[in-house]
Amino acid sequence: MKIALIKGLIFSLLTLFVIACKKNDRYAHKEIMRVNLPDVSSLDPAFARSLDNVNATKQLFDGLVELDKDLNIVPSIAKNWEILDSGRVYRFFLNDSISFHPSKSLFGKDMIRYVKASDFVFSLNRLIDQQLLSPGKWVMNVVDRKPNGKLKVFALDDHTLEFHLNKPFPPFLGILSMQYCSVIPPEAFDLEDYEFMDHPIGTGPFKFKYWKKNNKLILLKHQNYFQRNKAGKKLPFLDALSVSFIKDQEVVFLNFLKDELDLISGLKGTYKDELLTDQGALKGVYDDRLQFLKFPYLNTEYIGFQLDSSSLEPPFYLGRLSLRKAICFAIDKEKMLQYLRNSIGTAASQGFIPQGLSAFKYNASYGYTYNLDSANYYLQAFLEETALSLPNMDPIILGTTSEYLDICEYIQHQLTELGLSVKVEVNPPATNNELIAFGKLPSFRKSWIADYPNAENYLSLFLSKNFSPSGPNYTHFSSETYDQLYDRALVVESDSIRDQIYYTMDSMIMAQAAVMPLFYDQQVHFLSNAISGFSVNPMSHMMLKYAKKTDLEIGKAAQ
Repeated sequence: MKIALIKGLIFSLLTLFVIACKKNDRYAHKEIMRVNLPDVSSLDPAFARSLDNVNATKQLFDGLVELDKDLNIVPSIAKNWEILDSGRVYRFFLNDSISFHPSKSLFGKDMIRYVKASDFVFSLNRLIDQQLLSPGKWVMNVVDRKPNGKLKVFALDDHTLEFHLNKPFPPFLGILSMQYCSVIPPEAFDLEDYEFMDHPIGTGPFKFKYWKKNNKLILLKHQNYFQRNKAGKKLPFLDALSVSFIKDQEVVFLNFLKDELDLISGLKGTYKDELLTDQGALKGVYDDRLQFLKFPYLNTEYIGFQLDSSSLEPPFYLGRLSLRKAICFAIDKEKMLQYLRNSIGTAASQGFIPQGLSAFKYNASYGYTYNLDSANYYLQAFLEETALSLPNMDPIILGTTSEYLDICEYIQHQLTELGLSVKVEVNPPATNNELIAFGKLPSFRKSWIADYPNAENYLSLFLSKNFSPSGPNYTHFSSETYDQLYDRALVVESDSIRDQIYYTMDSMIMAQAAVMPLFYDQQVHFLSNAISGFSVNPMSHMMLKYAKKTDLEIGKAAQ
């Protein structure tokens, strides 16, 4: 009994010693979340093109509006707004108590500067400046221009901002939620020798502290951040974010297992087979060690078909609808997801619009599910139309990059079983994109990740005016009726009627089999048990202002 008592006392003393040591550690009492964003290339919101750049700048900058976890447009710096002149004028009323991150060098001894409507006028005109070469300048295309080329964006007073559009555009609020449209202080560009890239100043939940490129980025809590959670508590909860830039996914996974990272995202590494079953569930051995989170992701992975036969050297088989339909019915997408992606994603048996958008409607009759009888029927129809025989056909070229070779080889195998010969052509990413843009690949693997949460963003890919290489219509799908429906949807005031138009347009794309949607993606995150409140929306934007971190060792000792 005494021995047990002594052992218990020793254990308690050791526990207290560990806790005391941690408390004496300079950072022990700080809630620091450690994440890895390997592709961060800029902290300037005007260059927030890649997902990693978006997720980095999202912690530093705010815009007029933002997306919540369900893709609803909610207030941010604008507390409310109104839409006037049949959708051509947007007027925003700004919160008058929002300040930029404190900076003595920019704002003087008081260090505090409140956001004004004129700051947005400056930020958005900077975005379209030809000398800046921002990849996001296109987001202001729908805004009308003054004779001098500046945007028709007006600061009516310090807290009222007005946009004049060149046409009604219902997705405009979604556009304004993009990081490109963040507000920045003009003083950062007026002050000589101030390098905005090295000392970015925004209004976001975290403020810049330190960045050594390709090594470490440190962001600290913005004590005067204006937002609160639903319970009325000030955000953010974390004291700091520590961002690493490790590109080797196996190293990322090992660091996560060693508790050197609190979060890993995606399935790029081979660790997916270590963590997940074929059915997409977390393996039992990890149940008590980490959290597995799975969310919708607005990304449609697809195979595109070049419909403009005149742009390619003969033979060009895929100009025939019957062959495209044969291919669409021949692919078992459910099995593909199970074998290649551990069942992460939803097989695309409907159209191009992904799950997660209101215009998506479950209707298998206008999509393509695996059906060998239908595949053989359309293949025979193709052979009769063309008087060809399978042995005399040249291979169908399918272009891809090495990252998606497994998916294309799976398609190659399934079409070989149908009797079709397929040659998978693997190209460097830049070369592959160029070949697709200039119509040099009869078929190609591609994906479309939403820029903003609206079906219009997906359907605009198939407009006649957007033919590649000047636009994203890589298939050269063309329909006057389709183009007219698109224009009609822009002036319809009812969301439900607009969604019905979008559904009709989607079904037209599928009727012509211009693309073969493979799957609607899902995002996966593996999270330390120390983290709670982690929030992410279907755009895969991480809202780390809601996250909390608990010291597990202290928590265990308390138990």
